[in-house]
Amino acid sequence: MNQMGNRGQKRTETTDELPADKRACSSLEFRPSSSNSSSIQTHLNSPNTSPDADIDTSSSASASSRSDGEHEKEEDSAYGSCDSDGAEQPPRHHILRDYQRRRSSSDHGKLNNILSNLNEERNGGSGQLAALTELCEVLSFCNEDSLSSLMADTLSPILVKLAKEESNADIMLLAIRGITYLCDVFPRSSRFLVRHDAVPVLCQRLLAIEYVDVAEQCLQALEKISRDQPLACLQAGAIMAVLNFIDFFSISVQVLQSVFCSQLVYVFFILNFSSEFSYQRVALSTVVNICKKLPSEGPAPFVEAVPKLCDLLQHEDQQLVESVATCLIKISERMVQSSEMLEELCKHELINQVTRLMNLNSRTTVSQTIYNGLIGLLVKLSSGSFVAFRSLYELNISSTLKDVLSTYDLSHGMSSSHLVDSNCNQVHEVLKLLNELLPTSARDEDNQAVLDKESFLADHLDLLQKFGTDILPTLVQVVNSGANIYVCYGCLSVIHKFVFLGKSDMLVELLKTANIPSFLAGVFSRKDQHLLMLALRIAEMILQKLSDVFLNSFIKEGVFFAIDALLTPEKCSQAMVPVVSGIQPSFDSSQKSSAKEVQRCLCYAFDTVASSSGPPCKLDKDTVYDLAKNIKTNYFAPELFDSEKGMTDILQNLRTFSAALSDLINMPVGDDIAVQHEEKFYNILHQFMLKLNGREPVSTFEFIESGIVKSLMHYLSNGLYLRENVEFNGIYDHLLVLGKRFEVFAKLFLSYSDIPVEDLPLSVLIQKLQSALSSLENFPVIPSHGFKQKTSFATVPNGRCVMYPCFRVRFVRGEGETCLSDYPEDVLAVDPFSSLDAIEGYLWPKIFSKRTENGESYGEALEQMESQPVLLPSNANTSQGESSGFIDSMSIDLTEMQEGEANLSQFSSEQVHFRELSSVETSLDETNMGSAGQERQFPTESTTKLKTQCSASGDNSIEDSSPRLLFYLEGYQLDRTLTLYQVILQQLLNSGDEFITWAKLWSCVYTVTYKKAVKSKQEDPQPQECTYRKWKSTISDNFNASLQNMAFFSSMFARKLASDLDKLSPIYDILFLLKILEGINKCSFNLMSSERIRAFAEGRIDNLDNLKVMVHSVPQNEFLSNRLTEKLEQQMRDTFTLSTGGMPSWCNELVASCPFLFSFEARSKYFRLAAFGPRRVQLHATSRSNSGASNDRQPSTAGLPRKKFLVWRDGILDCATKMMDLHARHKGPLEVEYNEEVGTGLGPTLEFYTLVSHEFQKSGLGMWREDHSSSIISKTLPVADSEILRNPFGLFPRPWSPTSDSYNEIQFSEVLKNFVLLGQIVAKAIQDGRVLDVPFSKAFYKLILGQDLSLYDIQSFDPELGRTLVDFQAIVNRKKHLESVCVENSTLKLDLCFRNTRIEDLCLDFTLPGYPDYVLSSESNHKMVNLANLEDYIELVVDATIHTGIARQVEAFKSGFNQVFAIKHLLIFTEEELERLLCGECDFWAFNELLEHIKFDHGYTASSPPIINLLEIIQEFEYAQRRAFLQFVTGAPRLPPGGLASLNPKLTIVRKHSSNSADTELPSVMTCANYLKLPPYSSKETMKEKLMYAITEGQGSFHLS
Repeated sequence: MNQMGNRGQKRTETTDELPADKRACSSLEFRPSSSNSSSIQTHLNSPNTSPDADIDTSSSASASSRSDGEHEKEEDSAYGSCDSDGAEQPPRHHILRDYQRRRSSSDHGKLNNILSNLNEERNGGSGQLAALTELCEVLSFCNEDSLSSLMADTLSPILVKLAKEESNADIMLLAIRGITYLCDVFPRSSRFLVRHDAVPVLCQRLLAIEYVDVAEQCLQALEKISRDQPLACLQAGAIMAVLNFIDFFSISVQVLQSVFCSQLVYVFFILNFSSEFSYQRVALSTVVNICKKLPSEGPAPFVEAVPKLCDLLQHEDQQLVESVATCLIKISERMVQSSEMLEELCKHELINQVTRLMNLNSRTTVSQTIYNGLIGLLVKLSSGSFVAFRSLYELNISSTLKDVLSTYDLSHGMSSSHLVDSNCNQVHEVLKLLNELLPTSARDEDNQAVLDKESFLADHLDLLQKFGTDILPTLVQVVNSGANIYVCYGCLSVIHKFVFLGKSDMLVELLKTANIPSFLAGVFSRKDQHLLMLALRIAEMILQKLSDVFLNSFIKEGVFFAIDALLTPEKCSQAMVPVVSGIQPSFDSSQKSSAKEVQRCLCYAFDTVASSSGPPCKLDKDTVYDLAKNIKTNYFAPELFDSEKGMTDILQNLRTFSAALSDLINMPVGDDIAVQHEEKFYNILHQFMLKLNGREPVSTFEFIESGIVKSLMHYLSNGLYLRENVEFNGIYDHLLVLGKRFEVFAKLFLSYSDIPVEDLPLSVLIQKLQSALSSLENFPVIPSHGFKQKTSFATVPNGRCVMYPCFRVRFVRGEGETCLSDYPEDVLAVDPFSSLDAIEGYLWPKIFSKRTENGESYGEALEQMESQPVLLPSNANTSQGESSGFIDSMSIDLTEMQEGEANLSQFSSEQVHFRELSSVETSLDETNMGSAGQERQFPTESTTKLKTQCSASGDNSIEDSSPRLLFYLEGYQLDRTLTLYQVILQQLLNSGDEFITWAKLWSCVYTVTYKKAVKSKQEDPQPQECTYRKWKSTISDNFNASLQNMAFFSSMFARKLASDLDKLSPIYDILFLLKILEGINKCSFNLMSSERIRAFAEGRIDNLDNLKVMVHSVPQNEFLSNRLTEKLEQQMRDTFTLSTGGMPSWCNELVASCPFLFSFEARSKYFRLAAFGPRRVQLHATSRSNSGASNDRQPSTAGLPRKKFLVWRDGILDCATKMMDLHARHKGPLEVEYNEEVGTGLGPTLEFYTLVSHEFQKSGLGMWREDHSSSIISKTLPVADSEILRNPFGLFPRPWSPTSDSYNEIQFSEVLKNFVLLGQIVAKAIQDGRVLDVPFSKAFYKLILGQDLSLYDIQSFDPELGRTLVDFQAIVNRKKHLESVCVENSTLKLDLCFRNTRIEDLCLDFTLPGYPDYVLSSESNHKMVNLANLEDYIELVVDATIHTGIARQVEAFKSGFNQVFAIKHLLIFTEEELERLLCGECDFWAFNELLEHIKFDHGYTASSPPIINLLEIIQEFEYAQRRAFLQFVTGAPRLPPGGLASLNPKLTIVRKHSSNSADTELPSVMTCANYLKLPPYSSKETMKEKLMYAITEGQGSFHLS
């Protein structure tokens, strides 16, 4: 730090001579000068300056960052500390300690000598000046050990005395500097200085400002002292002193700027003058230190500082404004008890300045904490000051608060329900302010201030109406978005107050717009008495004022029935008042964890002044009941209580449709009445849709209460959706019925071509279901802040320390259980995130009493083994690793805590588990919280052998994966797919209490009962699987052709929706119907094709051309639930919950069973969390921002080091194979550098994946169906003479006969190896967030996702073959139909021709079309195709094309993929989404989009002529040119998912300077930074020519530009 003073010169010593831990020199040597000159004259005449860099002289260690730019190219790189080995460390430590001891002794001696010199006055001022100079020198380098309290106490009065030496400015300056350094090096000295009146002296010098450098030094000294002695500074007037200095400084700069006519002189002055912002920040830091500890009582000298602070809020410097805001917030907290003082605050434009800062478009932004504090400041002002209240309305504060609520992340609303701090949460602060802005005298009849506010609103109804227009719809949206109980209560409180204050004519339109009846109906489904009470009060107030307007709406939306249900719950069905088993809980936890905190009742949640103790609840036991009874008696006519008369016409009609569907379900279906049955179903659906689309809207209540959803669900699923496990083997009739019903449904809902997609009947039905789901759903979001971050010991399952509380569990043998013994211990500490399988593993050897051969008990034999760890290998496949059920990411094995970290693998140091639907937990290699434990599994290998020997029968074999114990809690059998935490939490949620205390959760002793499980002999190990091959083998060949969609039907019922969801709940029906509708929509082409074939077979259509179908599917985002998406996002933002597996069970189960409910972005994040863990997600989020060497250091801090690999361009596939052999299981990112090229990082890596993609697309590999007519030469990258296959329908595996090992010198074994490598590359690209340029077909993506293909899928990759097979299938079906009705042979021959040609005349043999080497059948009757064997031919072609012929290739691809991560994690995506995830975007760019997402810098702006030319050129690019441009700039020809907006770093275009003419230069790029350096060409034509030349010639290498 080069610090120069007005009276001295820079010190000549260098910091290099000092030890590394000493701070930079901040002392100065001074030469004597006249003390009579004014401060301004001093600065003008002196060549030296005051400090202008960092005015804070406190000691601070500067963090040094080491470079990680160089990476190991070998497979195993060193991973450890950069320090020398331990043998050298002790001597170095002793050397440093000895040096410090000697230095402290030397400093102490120097200080004693200086003290003597300062006390001697015989040498006059020169001696004291020299002593002070030496003192500053010593203090600037010594540490706290060099000083003692005695020395500080001795120095303090001397320095204070010398600071008063007005006759010698140099002495005064150095004395004050000595005070500053003394406080810095020995903070406790501030109390000695205060005792000797240092603060008044400093304030006097600061106010006088005789010398600017002296005043500046006083400012620094006061800032140091105020840290420890704020009260003394307040009493001495330090606040006004430092604020006056700010005024003087600002005025001086303005005056001098106007005085100096010469710009050079002015610049010289500014350079020698102190930095304005720096000194203002120090001054305000002093004020902040004082204001943070204002006395609660006594005089208020700080009030006079308010005007100056308010003026400073207009400053543009963020740090300065935040300091001022902090001061004002603290001052308002001190004044909150006095209305007069609050009124005084409002006189200085404080309200205006705060509202300006709160505006989201404000030029000055502040941090979230300060922003919340400013809202809290307005809360206090509006509560105690009428002026503030009026000003906020006049300033239209409601518009700002609306923007805050609309844009604020509501997950923060989950963070604290305790409300012990006024600034704890932005949503709560906004709701407090809204409550204060709507005063009601109902509770404060004697409060004149409240009456005045009410009178103001009554006189200014326009302001109140504007308030309601802004706030009312927003509050309804907040409640409907799934906010917690406190936020809901605050919103309802505001709505209630507004309805109370509003006039009737004002309320009508506002309440209708907000659909308040439907909103209240949703609130009545909640269980908390406070929420119900507020909802009842709102309903009562609306009925009082607007009964004639809203009475019918209350009946239609179910408000009346909900109120009646509160009085007589036994009368009402569950659908009337829907109660979801999973409720939205709130917890009594807070950011400030303290055992003494008192849980506050909701009645006081939004009081401005929090009480210290918990006051009693204002609600009596019967308050809700009494109010509900009063509303029912006074506002609803008695005839409404009649169930028939109380129903609306729409509800009655819908019930009629529901009953008709139920009758159809019970009607026997035979071949003779099947058509009539389908017609009835079609007519019912048609009438139902007419009612949904009618003039009068159907309310959610009517929709659910009618039972139409349940009836429709029951009919479409043929009753299967309520079954626990659906077995499809042998129930062909079920599948056939499903197929026909789905076809009828698709025909009605999707066959419209002349109406917009949003008006399709299916779209209307989905919208109604989504509305019902949002209204009724109440799945909980569980925050993790209730976990106290402390170490505890979990005995079960594996005895280790964990960083969170444990459950206290007592294990008790079930009544009547004779095979098991009692567990001897009383209460055990159980890891809450352990699975029941892990708990069983712990208990089984202790309670199973079977004896071994040598006589010892089974438990005794295992006693010595159970504590021995079994370490999971670091390269364990995530799909293979079975977890022990507990979460090791937060665990530390006690037996390993003393081992050095060097013995641990960097990848297996911890395992993070992400719970899924199945009992198998995925193990994720992660580094988390510095734990040193490795995963252990129970049972161990040795115990496995012993258990096998001890087992009396196969039932107890360890190889048997079935459970051996059943667990019960409070009489309910526990779900083994859940962790113990999830099980207990689910039971608490189901208990009916909407407020759950963490203390209750962790303090209870849970009694878990165990019994021996009895295995069912019929139990299928995988009851949910029903694949094409399984059901195909069980059904007669005669019916195969009509079962093309059966795999789709069976998959509908493969997964349960949510374990905590009652199947009788209307939510279950809604979710399942949405699931079926989404499946029908996705499979609409297949269903419609099947329906057309059936119509042809039955003679309803005669021309094969009419088999073509045009399906108008509903967009996938129609199925998206914004509410559930937001809840999942909230839960995923909770890192601790993720890493411990504490997510609510509904998250994992719904994402697995109904992924369409969640946005692609949310599922992408969930996928990365499930597959790679929380830390890898953070790394991925910033992986594309790695530009240059500086960012390449990032992985060393993120815990996942990169691997670099050297690649040769002439052997891309060989290099890719070696790379995957070495690093496929490496969890960190892979990066590529090319041989003899200097480029490295993101750009070359992306190009490598592009090159590999193109290598796989070359013809001659035998991997893909080769359509030579569509093969083209790549125009993007230089390729060898081989062609690249560009099938417009995408790549699909080439069928290989099971009997063939080679074809045209292509070995099938090499094909399989290539598919393994392709699987590895695809998985690694997804893992690292790279983009591939490989156009897989939609059908191949289906295979990747484990979906079965059917006849109709062939058209997606080979339209000609697919259409021909469909035509053949239609002919076969017609033949069967005609035979079934006994039509004569002449008619058969006439109607069973293929486009007027006999099948026999087509001359088809039994080889696969296009692949003459692939013989389909060698049977004697399968030589040539005829009408008799046409069905066999179709089946064999379909099987060879999409099943048998490609099965081995697909399995090879999956095996390679699973080496990187488990492919099952991709199942939550659709085919289109998987393509987007893998290949990114290739959309056209609009001009505005280019402007928005491209950064122009270093000489260019958005309006620069070269930029305008470039953007126009880009827009004119053809598809191939756009790909080439992206390849040139980013390294990949496609953009990442999200398009140009997701490119990170942003595409940046800068001006390229050259010594010659710009037209002779070529543009150049930095692909790692997406950085285009563009010369300012003279014309658009020249630019395009040079750009295209650079793109073409610049491909294929990375060199310096």
